[in-house]
Amino acid sequence: MTMVTSASPRAGAKPNRQQRRQAARLAKKGRRGNGAVAPTNAALQEAVKLHKAGHPHEALQLYRKILAVQPDQVDALNLGGVANLDLGHIGEAVKLLQAAVRLQPGYAEAHNNLGNALQAAGKLDEAAAAYRRATRINPDYAEAHYNLGILLQKSSDTAGAVAAYRRATEINPSFAEACNSLGAMLQEFGELDDAVAAYRRAIEIKPDYAAAHSNLGAASHCNCHFDEALAHCHHALHLDPNEVSAHNTMGMVLKNMGRLDEAIEAYRNALTLKPSFSEAHSNLILTMNYHPRFTAEAILAESRYWDEIHALPHVVRARPHANTRDPERRLRIGYVSPDFRAHSVSYFIEPLLANHDRGAVEVFCYAEVPCPDAVTTHLRTLADGWCSTVGLTDAEVADRIREDRIDVLVDLAGHTAHNRLLAFAERPAPVQVSWLGYPNTTGMSAIDYRLSDETADPEGIAEAHHSETLVRLPRGFLCYGPPATAPKVTPPPVAEIGQVTFGSFNNLTKVTPEVVKTWARILKAVPGSRILIKSKPLADEATRAHYLALFAGEGIEADRIELISAIPLLSNHLATYGKVDIALDPFPYNGTTTTCEALWMGVPVIILCGTRHAARVGASLLTAMELTDFIAETSDGYIEMATDLAKNIERLANLRKNLRPRMAASPLCGAETFACNIETTFRDLWRRWCAAA
Repeated sequence: MTMVTSASPRAGAKPNRQQRRQAARLAKKGRRGNGAVAPTNAALQEAVKLHKAGHPHEALQLYRKILAVQPDQVDALNLGGVANLDLGHIGEAVKLLQAAVRLQPGYAEAHNNLGNALQAAGKLDEAAAAYRRATRINPDYAEAHYNLGILLQKSSDTAGAVAAYRRATEINPSFAEACNSLGAMLQEFGELDDAVAAYRRAIEIKPDYAAAHSNLGAASHCNCHFDEALAHCHHALHLDPNEVSAHNTMGMVLKNMGRLDEAIEAYRNALTLKPSFSEAHSNLILTMNYHPRFTAEAILAESRYWDEIHALPHVVRARPHANTRDPERRLRIGYVSPDFRAHSVSYFIEPLLANHDRGAVEVFCYAEVPCPDAVTTHLRTLADGWCSTVGLTDAEVADRIREDRIDVLVDLAGHTAHNRLLAFAERPAPVQVSWLGYPNTTGMSAIDYRLSDETADPEGIAEAHHSETLVRLPRGFLCYGPPATAPKVTPPPVAEIGQVTFGSFNNLTKVTPEVVKTWARILKAVPGSRILIKSKPLADEATRAHYLALFAGEGIEADRIELISAIPLLSNHLATYGKVDIALDPFPYNGTTTTCEALWMGVPVIILCGTRHAARVGASLLTAMELTDFIAETSDGYIEMATDLAKNIERLANLRKNLRPRMAASPLCGAETFACNIETTFRDLWRRWCAAA
């Protein structure tokens, strides 16, 4: 998610609030609070007036005339430095401001302005020192604390940034920009209630603050208050039609509400305003995967366009690799992901990390995880090297990967949230691979291979839909690590309540109107049956009403539908499968983790197999378990499988008892063999690179 915070002073911008205040103080007062003599000559007062009015060029001409006569006039040096900074003359700004603080070391405003100039020059350590000097001189200097927060945020010192923003708001409770920035940082770290309070305070201070409204919309989205989120985004756009982040947030909200056409329109609106907005473009591509009207060809075309607009400009930073070209040496493997945490991806990466042969490979993880949890801690113990990429630029991430001399770099996110695809664009590793976290091509010329299998991407068909070279792993491209806290399998609920319960615990975005129509046909074909749908967005009342209306439109009454939101504790979430007899997989975007969870809890899953990877993952999972009789090729076949199984209570009971041991013995849970297959594949790709070189 893109969080909009107040920016540091920009070259060529009009004077900011802090600069206007400073100019006003100079114009109004005869003496400065710190003892400095205020200007008395008419030229300086006229310069201040022009600067305050937003004319830095004209003001600078006067500052220069004053300094020609009085080279040690500290106010002219200070404000002349600010005017140069406004006009983009960064070197000259630094020179004048350094002169001001040399002449008057206790001049807090000049130290703060010097920090701004040094920050613009990219000298972050020196800028931080200048801001800290300003706050030591004047501990109640809110603007200096705020500017220090901006710099620390850029420097990945998130705790320091939060502390600086907090201090700025404590000193000046009416500092709207500091409240907004504090909220953005708190939201990034999952402290949503405090973030919302900070945004609301910013809006209370400054009701027309579009960025704060947009950020409040994003926080409301995270809390599943979707109507409220949309209202704040609409208001942000009313205040500022160019508030691009509001369009992006609207897209995410509408996607989670199942309103895919509107979501796509919102993302395209964001890209019209800001074509370089790579995050919104990735969100658009991800949403296309959910929508049944987009073909594999259309998604590939949009993905290639993403590469052209966002990734290819980074190629200028690519350089020859210094890796030792020995095809048989120990390989250094890097995995890049925002999901090294309690997330679906962790169930599939953990078995691999735990079973890698450390004699053959050395494992490095690059984690875009702002809120580490117990899963993060565990995964970190399974890696030889660990780097948090939070706060680092894409170029900095790429440089770190080069420094670690990674041989094979694996992206686990694709076009999902918080990806680091632009680091891959700089080609920091000789061999670059896409796998696991995203069910389609990245479209990137910088990523060489994509790992899959014969079922998910049939040979001779899927190649045309990928920019990467497909590499098919034997016995399946996924390995699932069942949670140790999974409860015992319980008998099918139909045995107790006398009616069959179908279920889906998938991401609600996958439950399109076409899916609802098909599920409604199944419910009609099985008298007395009901359906349980569990997904986090169902905490939102408008979303619940939307899906109840979809089913009502297909003739299914609300009393046959149970809607449940997220259940925080994993063991309780898994125990809820005890209320389901048969799981119905969505299409054209199948479940993955949900399918594995259902099978582990003894619940059979009916799959409709489609024509692209996202629509064939379910078939890949069931093929690995030799359960192909639950894979349908048509919607009629899907309905027939579900209704036939619902009538066979004895078979349901047998499946309930046997699915878990069957899954445990299948390739789907064969971690050692899977790790060996992955390592063999990586070795082959590495040998290809060495041979080509």
